Amino acid sequence: MPRLDAALARIQRWDERLSLRCNRALHLRTLPQLCRAVSWLGNGIFWYALMLALLLSRPDAVIPVLHMAGAGLACTLAYKLLKRGTLRPRPYQVHASIAQGAAALDTFSFPSGHTLHAVAFSIVALAYYPWLAPLLVPFTVLTAASRVVLGLHYPTDVLAGAALGALIGGASLALAWR
Repeated sequence: MPRLDAALARIQRWDERLSLRCNRALHLRTLPQLCRAVSWLGNGIFWYALMLALLLSRPDAVIPVLHMAGAGLACTLAYKLLKRGTLRPRPYQVHASIAQGAAALDTFSFPSGHTLHAVAFSIVALAYYPWLAPLLVPFTVLTAASRVVLGLHYPTDVLAGAALGALIGGASLALAWR
């Protein structure tokens, strides 16, 4: 058990140091506005707009959009269960040296729901429309990074959100294509 405790303490120190380092980017000229915009779009606006655009432009989009919506529902359920179970405070709530760069949608940090949804939606959308990769991959990466820069999540929150999003997106594809 002492080895596990030591490993967890090292991960926590790494998490805190990287959070602080990334959060310092809020002092740069245009990066805070970009991160706030991406984070705001990641609240769901980007994904709803994408689904609507697909429905309006592609006659074959009903099934992919329903698939994205179903994956999004699964993400929301997993996210709410984990948030209630872990109760991890946000970095800016714990460390006075980490600034809050945007409003948080809820109280707790683990996992990053923005990242979870972005990864799951991207996996599902790209399975149907791989040509969307130049748009979705950078947006998903920027969404994840923005959450740490804005002091709203630790890197491990984002990594956990990405892993869970990949699991949900992948599992939904496996179920749909069975």
